[in-house]
Amino acid sequence: MRFLGDLDQRLFTRVATARLPGAGPALTRLSRSADHGLLWLGAATGLAVLGGRTARRAALRGTGSLALASVTVNTVAKWTARRPRPLLDPVPPIRHLVRQPRTTSFPSGHSASAAAFATGVALECTRYGTLVAPVAAAVAFSRVYVGVHYPGDVLAGAAIGVGAAVLTCRWWPPRQVNPERERPAAPAPALPGGEGLVVFVNTGAGTPAPPLLSGLLPRAELVLCAADDDFGARLDHAVRRALARGGALGVHGGDGTVNAAARAAARHGLPLAVFPGGTLNHFALDVGVPHLEDTAAAVVRGEAVAVDLGAAVPLTGATAGEGPDAAPVEFLNTFALGLYPELVRLRERLEPRLGKWPAATLALVRVLRTAAPTELRLDGRPRRLWLLFAGNGRYVPDGFAPAFRPRLDDGLIDLRLVDGDHRLARIRVVLAALVGALGRSRVYVAERVPGVRIEDLGPMDTCAYDGEVVPAPGALRLEKRHRALVVYRPALPRNEILQQARIAAVMARRRGRGRS
Repeated sequence: MRFLGDLDQRLFTRVATARLPGAGPALTRLSRSADHGLLWLGAATGLAVLGGRTARRAALRGTGSLALASVTVNTVAKWTARRPRPLLDPVPPIRHLVRQPRTTSFPSGHSASAAAFATGVALECTRYGTLVAPVAAAVAFSRVYVGVHYPGDVLAGAAIGVGAAVLTCRWWPPRQVNPERERPAAPAPALPGGEGLVVFVNTGAGTPAPPLLSGLLPRAELVLCAADDDFGARLDHAVRRALARGGALGVHGGDGTVNAAARAAARHGLPLAVFPGGTLNHFALDVGVPHLEDTAAAVVRGEAVAVDLGAAVPLTGATAGEGPDAAPVEFLNTFALGLYPELVRLRERLEPRLGKWPAATLALVRVLRTAAPTELRLDGRPRRLWLLFAGNGRYVPDGFAPAFRPRLDDGLIDLRLVDGDHRLARIRVVLAALVGALGRSRVYVAERVPGVRIEDLGPMDTCAYDGEVVPAPGALRLEKRHRALVVYRPALPRNEILQQARIAAVMARRRGRGRS
């Protein structure tokens, strides 16, 4: 330990006596600007304002990582080590801070905050992380250069900051900026200006037709569906127009609207252009079109991939309330039995009065308190389950944290079960999810299968697919329609900041034409 202390002192003296032409005033100002995390809060604000969805996620994770690192340093580490600050004798007076810090030296809080913010941003997007990392390194170096920390303090603080950022992934896994690109391209027509594209816009779901859509694809035809329109009839009209124009079907709306359009497109062999317009946009994010401009660019260039559809196929003679010839239910995202359908139904009933997220929270509390397990047979085995969740493709990571699918053509169903035979199963699974230990819980099972047979469902059981709740057949098989749908998706990732600039230019041109 004495050797490390002597080495730390020698390194400090070398940095303190170093002469970096022109760097002294800049590093002093930079060090001061990072007081109380103000530099990083400003950077987070800039990312959120100038960037898109990915930038906002990066800013949020960076800020959360910073907060966790700051709490760790200031409430535990500093009061445990109590190392005095370095003597300022070797440091030229011009570098001295106007206000010298009064806390102990080990570890460096500025370095912890800088490393935490930069790592948190990089976990969401390496491009943004590359922009932030040099500034974070300069802040850490400046703490030694102005004489308020030893190099060891800086290294320890940086380690705490990186650890805090990584720890956030336990509860909130990072989403890939661009889903896997090795999928082979699927054939889709290039539609310059949107010529031949018919976009179904579900304005009745609270998503009005965005003016940006017409600016990006001026030749596209819009079919609007208001709240009092017949949804099925308007969608059928959009499909017929797309077939007549020999182009593609587009859709703007939430996941339920996208699901309906996807089934129609797959049935008629039409490529699908998804313009995200819902609250969560699960499918659009997973396929790789988080912004309208992503989809528009892919439509113009004819860039697309093929994705799987999940299917819940009723078994002959075993349907409940739908007749022996009930049609299969196809889904883009998820299928569920047990607690989830009741949760969706109760949330929709409360949502008009409380709003989406308060309604979802209250519904979850009520369902966990009052629901009963569902009894069924799974691949011939009797099971008693609180929840059966089936994803169209593998979700990562295992657990109930916000998750995503790296690819949508893997031919697998992501099956997750919460066993109802264990005592206090609901409480145990919620606690395991909160502490990030769901993968080790005995009441939780996760596996990937090509298909699964579900039997002996009761006449009162319901199922949910992509947020829609319907009566469950008495027996069904979950399977995959491999690469059944072609979806427009850019072949190369796009720069989000430049994208925002192009969108602003398009909207400015539209406003200019409107005034003329």
